[in-house]
Amino acid sequence: MYHGMSFIPEGTRVDFVGKRLIALAMSLVVIFGSLVLLGTKGLNFGIDFAGGIQMEVRSTKPIEMAKMRATLDDLGIGDVGLQGIGDSHREMMIRIPAFPDEATQNAALKAVRTALGPDFEDRRTEVVGPKVGEELIRDGILAVVLAIAAIGAYLWLRFEWQYGVGGMLTLLHDVTATMGLFSITGMEFSLTSVAAVLTIAGYSINDTVVIYDRVRENLRKYKKMPLLELMNLSLNETLSRTILTSGTTVLSIVPIVFFGGDALKGFALAMIWGVVVGTYSSIYISLPVLIYFRLRSGGEVAPLEDDEPKAAPAKKKKHPAKA
Repeated sequence: MYHGMSFIPEGTRVDFVGKRLIALAMSLVVIFGSLVLLGTKGLNFGIDFAGGIQMEVRSTKPIEMAKMRATLDDLGIGDVGLQGIGDSHREMMIRIPAFPDEATQNAALKAVRTALGPDFEDRRTEVVGPKVGEELIRDGILAVVLAIAAIGAYLWLRFEWQYGVGGMLTLLHDVTATMGLFSITGMEFSLTSVAAVLTIAGYSINDTVVIYDRVRENLRKYKKMPLLELMNLSLNETLSRTILTSGTTVLSIVPIVFFGGDALKGFALAMIWGVVVGTYSSIYISLPVLIYFRLRSGGEVAPLEDDEPKAAPAKKKKHPAKA
């Protein structure tokens, strides 16, 4: 039997909460692994953060990458990075490291253009100084931290402080897992990636708020229901909405992966990963926090299971013996 626009059968009861310890172990592995990767391998910072020169060029004939790399290495301007773009073998990205002063940087750019020759068309050139890159890194971190703090404060004001803690832990989980994805894959981390992280945070907290709202509603509706049962009920009641929202979001992002070009591919892959991780964390991070606090409306302590003391059976009265 189906109810309204829901494609999840009415009465579905998936035991999400019962798997919370397994999910917690998985989350700890992901978070710990991400932190280790960030501490050892780090991020592949794009031109926005690393500084330097990034050129996108197109050739009138197929590019021989090995020959071109040797030509640019002979210029003596440091470790020049080359990356082919597209399938035509006629476009490539050139990355030149940052220099301490603008004059040296401009001289390096002129030397590269001279070495490329007339067969290459300069389609796009970005120049970012090292000081600007450091400022952008600081501003990017500040933007993410302030966003998480503001979302946590919003949840605190709208619900209770326990919900705020759950929301902030959920967002920290999602952000850390996403940064770990960038580290392990080596995808370029740029200002577009920061936008992806903030978008993921917004998506994740939106799903969390929907579930929290249903939990609060059920806490008032079923005052005697054990907390674990109530959490499962709330998750199953919002399951249809969660699947529909996540599915349509992923479907709208997939075309960008294949047709959006290299500039948007990293953003799209991060968003798909973020939708999956955000949906997972809304279930297995945000709700277990409330279970830990044994939250009830008005600050009462809720029973986890059906552990309320049962009334003792009434004793039978003894009738006096007849004379």
